[in-house]
Amino acid sequence: MELSEILSELNLLFQKLLSNESLELKMDTTAKDVDGWDSLNHMALITEIEKHYKIRFTLKEIMKLKNVEDMCKSVQSKM
Repeated sequence: MELSEILSELNLLFQKLLSNESLELKMDTTAKDVDGWDSLNHMALITEIEKHYKIRFTLKEIMKLKNVEDMCKSVQSKM
């Protein structure tokens, strides 16, 4: 799966979970750039990503996620 496809799917997950249909993620988007993306919602997002792609992240992997690109690459590497 291409990174652009993963980005598009993650964008939909983020929009749904954060109740923000106008949200448009970019590869360099970080939690600081998105209203409502706090530590609690971060873990909820991780859980939704794991369910959606039927994958699992280790705690170490989660701690290394600094932006949306890191998430996309991590998802891609597990597929």
